[in-house]
Amino acid sequence: MSTAIAKNLMADMKLLGMFAAFEQGVADATRDQTSYSEFLDTLLQAEADYRQERKTGSRIKAAKFTLRPAFEDIDFTASRSISKAQIKELYGMQWLTDGRPVLLIGQTGVGKTFLAQATGLHACACGKSVMYMTVTTWLENVALARSSGTYLRYRDKLAKPDVLILDDMGMRKMSSIEAQDLCEILEERSIAKSTIFTTQLPLDHWSEVIADPVIADAIRDRLQHSALTINITGESYRGVKARKLASKKKDA
Repeated sequence: MSTAIAKNLMADMKLLGMFAAFEQGVADATRDQTSYSEFLDTLLQAEADYRQERKTGSRIKAAKFTLRPAFEDIDFTASRSISKAQIKELYGMQWLTDGRPVLLIGQTGVGKTFLAQATGLHACACGKSVMYMTVTTWLENVALARSSGTYLRYRDKLAKPDVLILDDMGMRKMSSIEAQDLCEILEERSIAKSTIFTTQLPLDHWSEVIADPVIADAIRDRLQHSALTINITGESYRGVKARKLASKKKDA
């Protein structure tokens, strides 16, 4: 079979990873005098890698991240309390295996959103489904779903991802109904799922933004006994970044 026919068959069968690696694979096999089985292994691995990359890309797109950070981008030179051991714990994802929620607590600018989305991106790369949104967006979506009679469908949608990231908990107060909605979502996601919250409020202060004290206690109870909690203190990363930029301009 000629090279052209082989490539046409790969394209027809949508073996696009093999297609992209074929010519280089043939050249390498000819040069190194590799066996047919080794050449086939190379093509199969190329196809597997291609499909994995496509799946990861699809998961990242579905997650609707606003950033594309990575754990490798974390700046440990900034004066913040988060440690490499805590980053390693997030990276290891045992919390997801155990179905534990995650609380990232700290003031504005310490990197909570960055860290939450870096964790989400890593989860996508590990084959897990992720959904990201701010709590404000979630509340708007819940109100729209209730008004259109699709609330149960929307709740089921939020229950499906392996990881749900709710950013900026506490930025606005919740009514009793909204708090009950959150409580129901946590209940739906209590088995083999994880919900990541970023917030400026320690858990024992959530009652300040949840109107119903009974529901606030129920939400706190679902989180405080099982959550992986990381408190981040220190200077704003934005301030650190601004000083570094100013220093570069001065040196230039």
